Amino acid sequence: MTGMRKAVVITAVVLLVAGIGVLGLYQLTNSRTYQLFGELVHRVETQEKVVALTLDDGPTDLAPEVLRGLAELRAPATFYLNGNDLAARPELGKQIRAAGHELGNHSYSHQRMALVGPEFVRREVEDTDRELRAAGQDGEITFRPPFGKKLWTLPSYLAEHDRVTVMWDVEPDSGVDHDAATIVRNTLEQTRPGSIILMHVMYPGRARSRAAIPGIVTGLREQGYRFVTVSELLKLRK
Repeated sequence: MTGMRKAVVITAVVLLVAGIGVLGLYQLTNSRTYQLFGELVHRVETQEKVVALTLDDGPTDLAPEVLRGLAELRAPATFYLNGNDLAARPELGKQIRAAGHELGNHSYSHQRMALVGPEFVRREVEDTDRELRAAGQDGEITFRPPFGKKLWTLPSYLAEHDRVTVMWDVEPDSGVDHDAATIVRNTLEQTRPGSIILMHVMYPGRARSRAAIPGIVTGLREQGYRFVTVSELLKLRK
């Protein structure tokens, strides 16, 4: 092999290895089932027909409407809230908690938390914890990464502080503009015992998601499911 050909081969190998590395990091950043440090739960292995409904973002001015719907259904939920929204509307966080729902940490600013530093992670988590405590959340506070993004620093911090990363295995209203009936149908088809359902209901553009909740709750109950909060679901871990 000539020197030129050898250089070309070496360059190609280096680029291939680098590409594989970048792809691996991308997959790790977006994985719903694995992270480098600490405990990640996307579903609990159980034979019991239990399911956790989780609602991300906010609270916004639509929170009272969401709460009324859940109250009519007598369905508990876990709200993963943003610290800056809680700071702007502390009364809504208190209303959610007073209604018997659980509050989780969804960061302060809702920025992606993959390529970030330790101090940024600390502020995002602890500043939001403070708002959640002020709203009345007691006991363990689980964490859900914004957009599901995490790589090194965030899982390391959470592991050091014995915090559970909560992801999901059913995501019926993300990515595609489904109508309410399709969101309901997809949820009923995909849910298994121990599932964690992720939905977004706090914004005006999410009317279809809000409209789907009654069908999801009644449909899963007809299949024999019982709704629990995330902390109650985590107690079923083996």
